[in-house]
Parts: sequence; structure tokens; C-alpha cells
Amino acid sequence: MSTMLRSFFENRTQAGRLLAEQFVGMPLERPLVLAIPRGGIDVGVEIARRLGAELDVVLARKLRCPFQPELALGAVSETGEVTFDRFSSALASVDDAAVEAERQHQLAEIARRRELYRSVRPQAKLGGRSVILTDDGIATGSAMIAAIQAVRSARPREIIVAVPVGSPERVAEIARHCDRMVCLREPHDFQAVGQAYRDFDQVSDERVVTVLQAATVESATA
Repeated sequence: MSTMLRSFFENRTQAGRLLAEQFVGMPLERPLVLAIPRGGIDVGVEIARRLGAELDVVLARKLRCPFQPELALGAVSETGEVTFDRFSSALASVDDAAVEAERQHQLAEIARRRELYRSVRPQAKLGGRSVILTDDGIATGSAMIAAIQAVRSARPREIIVAVPVGSPERVAEIARHCDRMVCLREPHDFQAVGQAYRDFDQVSDERVVTVLQAATVESATA
């Protein structure tokens, strides 16, 4: 029977709680949880609550192939830096102008989200801290690698990537870019992140804003 015929997690909240248990007793320096929105926010808030850690977001977007949007050419981070997916079979077929057009499109979306999210949560300081990067899962991993590179430039003490589920090949690739990798499930027949969840409803911007706002208040009163 295929591993992915059944769900591993009820929803992102349950997945986040299970993932948070992996950090109990782990030595961390002023831990900061950075979620990739939007799907990562409900995972990240559970890790932050369990650790009593600060919660913030990191913005990175997949660069879509123009003739097959479900394929990732790579990703772009909030800094504008592009990371290409070395496994992508579409890269050789896309010219520089198309890549730049997609980069600008995704940077515009990053700017929109930054304005919205930063209205309720100023960007956290990363230097010298244990940073936990999380999302609801890893398919291509392009956005996560772009996020790692952006975070690395801020000189954290360490970068830990933590996800509930991921493609074994891509989890191994991401492990090369971070200091520690935590993944609860790596099914050999992985097809899509959503298959690991019974409830995988789309997460709204409003939900991200609500979670960030509540987490900021909790941090201020702790």
C-alpha cells in the first residue's frame, strides 16, 4: 500500500505540535521561529509556543516556469537574490527575459506581503540567534533554500530547518544548506505536501496577520 494513501497529520496545527516536540531539550540561543507564509505560519506558531520563542516570517517565493507554472525554476528571497533549482529540467528552456519577468512578479508579491505583515510585526533581529525556519512541507524546496540564504546573510548563530513532511531527495538537498535538518516524515513515494494532511485548506493573509499580531502581544507581555 502506498505510504501517501493515508494522511500523516490532521492539519498544520497538529503537525506543528508534533514538530515542536523535537526541540524539547535542544540547546538553543535566543530561539527565533521564522515561518514561510502562508502555509508555514500555523506550523511555526506551535513551535514558538512550545519553546517560548519569538515568531516572525521570512518571505521567499517560488519562480514558476512560464509554460508549466507548477514547475519551479528556483526561488527569490526578500533580498531579491535568486536561487535556481539545480534539479529543474525546465531551466534550459527558459530565457533570461522570462526569468527576470517572473522574478519581478514575485518581488511585487513579496513587497505586498511585507507591507501587510510588517504593519503588525516589525522584522526580528537575527544576529547570533538560533533560527528555526519552517513551512508546512517541502516539495521542490526552492523557497526554503532562498530563505536560508537570506537568513544566513544576517549572521545567525545557527539555522535549523524544521518541517513536518518532505520529499527525501529535497530534504537531503536542503540539509546541505543549513546547520540542522528536522523532518518528521519523508515518504519514499512523496508527490505533494497536501497529501500528508487530512485538512489542507488554503491559509489567508488575514490568518497570517492575526497570528503575527497575537504572537507579538504574547512576546511583549511574557
